[in-house]
Amino acid sequence: MTEVNQVGDVPPAATNELSRTLKSRHVSMITFGGIIGAGLFVGSSTAISTIGPAAVVSYALAGLLVLLVMRMIAEMAMASSGVQTFPDFARVGIGDWAGYLVGWLYWYFWVVVIAIEAIAGAKIIHGWFPQFEIWEIGVSLMAVLTAVNLMSAKSYGEFEFWFASTKVVAIIVFILVAAAYATGVTSPTGPTFSNLTAHGGFAPAGIAVIFSGIATTIFSLCGAEIATLAAAESEAGPKTIAGMTLSVSVRILVFFVLSILMIVSVVPWNEIEAGTSPFAHAWQQMGYPAADLIMNGIVLVAVLSCLNSGIYITSRAMFGLAKNGDAPQACVTLSRSKVPARAILIASLFSYGALAAAVISPDQVFNFLVTSSGAIMLFIYILIAVAQLRLRKKIEAEDPSRLQVKMWLYPYATWAAIAGMVAVLVLMGLSANHGMELWASVVVALVFWVSYGVKSRLRPR
Repeated sequence: MTEVNQVGDVPPAATNELSRTLKSRHVSMITFGGIIGAGLFVGSSTAISTIGPAAVVSYALAGLLVLLVMRMIAEMAMASSGVQTFPDFARVGIGDWAGYLVGWLYWYFWVVVIAIEAIAGAKIIHGWFPQFEIWEIGVSLMAVLTAVNLMSAKSYGEFEFWFASTKVVAIIVFILVAAAYATGVTSPTGPTFSNLTAHGGFAPAGIAVIFSGIATTIFSLCGAEIATLAAAESEAGPKTIAGMTLSVSVRILVFFVLSILMIVSVVPWNEIEAGTSPFAHAWQQMGYPAADLIMNGIVLVAVLSCLNSGIYITSRAMFGLAKNGDAPQACVTLSRSKVPARAILIASLFSYGALAAAVISPDQVFNFLVTSSGAIMLFIYILIAVAQLRLRKKIEAEDPSRLQVKMWLYPYATWAAIAGMVAVLVLMGLSANHGMELWASVVVALVFWVSYGVKSRLRPR
């Protein structure tokens, strides 16, 4: 088992290395693929209908927290040679237990996401082909995308590049068309920015709801750390990881903040119903009668892309755990195409189990799985922030020249990010709608933490 005794110790390189065949464009699109799914195209309706036009501010603040964490990861990636994936930053910065916990929590989070996205895609296809059951479609989608992941990393990267590019182009087109309408260029009644304040004001539910809304919006923004996993198979290496902070800021600004701003500018916020696509409503408002069909097609591409990336992410997370002795060593073995085939199949197997739970026990087992993943990413990000504080202090004392990329306003920005994420967790705990998500996530985290203790006793270092 790989041992990390002190802060800053880097795990030795493994002999079974992944191929470095992904290009920078592949890495960036794999990242987009894992982020932009039903959470943006449909889930944003909940935030808008609850917060009002001020949901734009909630998304911006949530995006700022995520951006700060990404900057921390960029700093550690450039300063810690030999560390490839962000769970290893927790291992190197805090200790072996933190790497174990972050790795397994991350794996768990994405296993659940795979099942959620498979169901979302299956429901759309079921609407077109009702002769097939939702579970049959979901199983078929996962089988096809599992096969895609069993191909070489380069083939998968190329597949996901075009998959994710489609929805990125769709969002850009929406922003441009909606901007033309909101500014009065295509609107028959002139500019529509009055919708921002005409229906109860910019923040009709009050200022406090803007901040509590961060708890519901931040999870749709999580995922930019995917680049650190894909970078292990990239020819660009650490430079790709450091450069991802720019792509994250662009994504936050263009794909989320601007999208939500255009929606609440075109459509009165009180006409948007939770659970429906606010994008489709905006298309209808702008006079496009086939809006529902268009958005169903775009959402399908988005969820399939997210599902595809999810399978990739879970397999690489388990591969990283296995390299450090925290998962079955069979998962380290690579196929002829240099992909962790066994880790991919195990991830798919557990996701099939989650999908079965959605069919057999949607109100109990599957509901618990979804609920218990609610706060997982914030737990992970807080551990990453603590690791950055400890690593930065050690590196400054030993070799400051390693700090090629630095965290902004260190250490104040790091502590501010930690405080912000803790505040989001507190707001979740106090919320009638999200309190259960917090406590269920705590239970899952405790289970993995206890499993680390059991593993350590059974396999002493």
